Order: sequence, then structure tokens, then C-alpha cells
Amino acid sequence: MKSAAQHLDALVRIPSNSAVSNRGVVEYTTSVLHALGWGTRELPYRDAASVDKVNLISAPPGEPLDRRDVDLVLMCHTDTVPYAVDWAQALDPYIEDGQLHGCGACDVKAYLACILMAAQTEADFAEGLRVVLTADEEIGCIGAGRLLAEDVLHPRRMVIGEPTSLHPARAGKGYCLAEVIVFGREAHSAHPGQGISSIYNAAKLVGEMERLAKDLEQEQHSFFEPGFTSINVGTIEGGTAKNIVPGMCRFQLEWRPIPGQAPERVLESVTQVVTKLSAADPEFRAEVQLLRQQPGFETAAAATLVRRMEGLTGRAAVSIPFGSEANLFAPIAGEAIVWGPGDMRTAHSSRECVPLAELDEAVACLRSLMRRDR
Repeated sequence: MKSAAQHLDALVRIPSNSAVSNRGVVEYTTSVLHALGWGTRELPYRDAASVDKVNLISAPPGEPLDRRDVDLVLMCHTDTVPYAVDWAQALDPYIEDGQLHGCGACDVKAYLACILMAAQTEADFAEGLRVVLTADEEIGCIGAGRLLAEDVLHPRRMVIGEPTSLHPARAGKGYCLAEVIVFGREAHSAHPGQGISSIYNAAKLVGEMERLAKDLEQEQHSFFEPGFTSINVGTIEGGTAKNIVPGMCRFQLEWRPIPGQAPERVLESVTQVVTKLSAADPEFRAEVQLLRQQPGFETAAAATLVRRMEGLTGRAAVSIPFGSEANLFAPIAGEAIVWGPGDMRTAHSSRECVPLAELDEAVACLRSLMRRDR
């Protein structure tokens, strides 16, 4: 019987960034669960690049896999972000100072390793328990979105894996993304009057985004830090050469709405700004293309699952400032939390690691959750 650390070591060694198939992680999980008598159901699909991807639903012995109304879902995504080429040990995990290092170590293969360990050592499972693996979380929760569209699960409670240092996160900000394209007219830079600079006009629009961000800071949610909807212009590009008035400029705008605030609120404000700038200058032209729009989520502090996890972990409930699959599933689940070992502040970098002590704690908590009430 493998320990959680041994499962994690094996999982980290399996390449599973979102550009490649996650089937290796699914097959490893399936082999462990089948040996324990669990049933599994694959829901494969091809991504936009025709890469094989798999969502997986698994159930303890004797549980019907086609049952949609279930009590408790332990959900874990299988993909990681890409790793830097100079991170030599990204897929060669090692232990140092009581922590296991590697790509995906905390985000979020540690959670899966703990689930597998708990499943190996618990025989009397609760009715309505499911372990669910998803693909493509890191690029927009695509696998989770497909599960919703296929209407295969109606969970009453959900524990969705992300590194929270074992604090049950009962609330999270949403995640929204748009591409803004500003159009101009190319001309020789020696004759600027013949053209319209898309970059100058984009700068006007970005300045308005900064003012919008300041306005949103006035709407506070006390459970978050920062306690407001944040806005970020993450990338910007435009123009073709140094001596050409640029004819097109585009930038990506993301925002993370606090729970209770409509995710379309920022989109509507951006559209109004574009309309205002167009009215002031008939030659100003821009388009806003929505790429992703997921609201925040919040489970009540007094919810049974929140209280149970606070008791099991000895840690107070918190909020998370990043998006997760809880943003999609919270509207249909009775209670949802985000939880797992490790600290997100090490993730998505060569510093990614997870404390071995937290693996042991997580396994103990999961055993209690998975056990039938006596």
C-alpha cells in the first residue's frame, strides 16, 4: 500500500500540462481505484487542438455510476500549468526540508494523492460518495463545464481541490476575461495626419480601465483580501513597425468579481466606456470580445460542510482570491468548499511544493469525510 507521498511522487512524474492529454493521470487513478473495487466511468472528449482529454467519475464498490443525485463529490483537476524550460526537476520530484517539490505538487496532485491514500485505507464508505477528475481546469475549467453540460452530477456537497493550506475556503472570487481590440488606420509615421493611432486610442481606453478599477474598490466584501473586484490589463500588443502609424492594438482584460456582484457588471461598464469614447471621437473604434465569465461563490459560514471541515482541520474557514471549479458547481451544489494541502503562493512556479505533514493531515480528514456515519 503506497503512502500519499508515494502516490504524489508518481503523479508529478506524469506530464499533464493542459496542452497534452491528461489520460496518464486518469489511468494511474483508475488502476489504484480498480484494485480497491471501485467503479469508474470515463467521459472523454477532444480539445480544440484534437488532444485526447478525459473526465472521470468514480464510485466505491456497490455504488451505481449512473446515479446523478449524490451526496458528496471530491473533485480534482488533473492538468497543470506549463513549467519553465530551466526547471530541470519539474517532473522529477524531490523532498527537501519536509516538503515535496515538483510541477503540480500542490496544484493539485497532492489532493488527488491524499484521496487515493484515503480510499486505500477505508472500506466502509458513505453512500453517495464520488471522486471526480476533470481536465483543462487551468485553461478555463473546460472539463468541469462539460460535466455540467452533460448533466451527469447533482451533488449535495462538494470538496473541490486547490491548495488552501488545509483551510476550508467557503468563498471565492469569480474569473472573467475579455479581449479588447482597438482599431486605427495605418499611415507613414512621417504623415501622422493620414492615419489613426490604435495605440494612442488603446491608451485612452486603458486609462479608463484604471479609473473603473478605482471605482470598484468602493464596493467591499469584508471576507476577502483585497475586498473588491480587481481588474488587470495583463497583455497588450499592437502595431507593425516603428515607422507606421499602428492600425490595430489589442489587450486582454481580466477581472475577478466578488461574490454577489454580477460578473457582467464590469463588461457592461467597459462597453459604456467604449460608447463614451466613440461619442467624443467618431474615429475611435473598439470591440470587446468576452472570453470567460464565471461569478464568485459563497457558502454560508454556518453550512454543515463548512463547520465539519473546520472541526476536522482545526482551521477557520477562509476565502480565496482565485477562480476554481467551485465557481461553476456552487450554483447546483447545496454546499461547496475549496480545500487541499499546500499554498497557492508557491504554485505556477519553480517554487511549487507541498508540506508532507499536510498530506498526512489531509488523508485523515478525507477518511472521516468518506466514512459512513455510524
